[in-house]
Amino acid sequence: DMAVRHYTLDFNLSTAVDPASTVSGLLSIFHEQELTETIHDTDGHGYLATFVGKNGRFVVLRVHSQGLVTVDLQFYEDDDIAQLDNVRAYTGLLFLPTLKLIRLPALLRGAKVDRYWPTADGRLIEYDIDKVVYEEDSEYQNIKILHSQQYGNILVLDGDVNLAESDSAYTQAITGSGKENYAGKEVLILGGGDGGILAELVKQKPKMITMKVIDGCKKYMRKTCGDILDNLKGDCYQVIQDCVPLLKKYVQEGRTFDYVINDLTAIPISTSPEEDSTWEFLRLILDLSIKVLHPSGKYFTQGNSANLTEALNLFEERLGRLSCPVDFRKEVVCVPSYLEQWVFYTAWKK
Repeated sequence: DMAVRHYTLDFNLSTAVDPASTVSGLLSIFHEQELTETIHDTDGHGYLATFVGKNGRFVVLRVHSQGLVTVDLQFYEDDDIAQLDNVRAYTGLLFLPTLKLIRLPALLRGAKVDRYWPTADGRLIEYDIDKVVYEEDSEYQNIKILHSQQYGNILVLDGDVNLAESDSAYTQAITGSGKENYAGKEVLILGGGDGGILAELVKQKPKMITMKVIDGCKKYMRKTCGDILDNLKGDCYQVIQDCVPLLKKYVQEGRTFDYVINDLTAIPISTSPEEDSTWEFLRLILDLSIKVLHPSGKYFTQGNSANLTEALNLFEERLGRLSCPVDFRKEVVCVPSYLEQWVFYTAWKK
């Protein structure tokens, strides 16, 4: 596969700079690189030209009426990088004396390993991902484990970054930030397929932990789960296949747990109709979880990005409308691989 490097240069023309001379200066640079232009009609809204050169080089020059100038350069990854840098340098030198030039890092498009993933609040993050170490389509979701030089292996589910080997802060937050005593307690983990929560809790020798795992994690997320997933049953834990039927069974039996840790899914990022099914699933899990919670027990779950205040407020409203009244508190934690502040909730019966 052939990847494309996409560079952008942005700057604003001052009132003292003539747009025509700007265009002329840029044209001379592009012509030196044997790029041939096509001028497009903008119906009086500034200037627009595209340039095509050897080896598939492609440039878009736009001078907006308000004075913003954008230059987009697209070159194949194996093209002469030194020559490309000359184009960028010459373009910068043309305007550096009088203008503030913004050079954005190159986007690498079409690479074998996708390194761009959005944050929950819609910002684009470029990770230092260099290989895919595991991928499969399970019955429920697409599962990828990607290697990052900074964060170690990263678990990605249906395109969402879930957890990296660097993210012990996440595991600590969703288990009570070191303030809980799990010794001899009954614990139910919903999700937690990376094994990080289980590996953390068994250190305290709880009475029993029940949870589900993701197969690839026991081999490729060892820094998170250790060897705890090598066996599906241990002295103080057992692994199940589907938590919803089991939750319903526990409700019918009247079984309760000292701790329920919901690591199934984050709060949906919007309240739009297409998210209705996710909100409904969340409501179901919430209601069943509180029903199987011991009167003195605690329920832990992740929320979402601290910037998504509307979604977080809606979740808190739903906490107030459960069949069993609850109180709650929240904690904001920086999870390294998320590159954003993340909200965690603790709830208990009134």
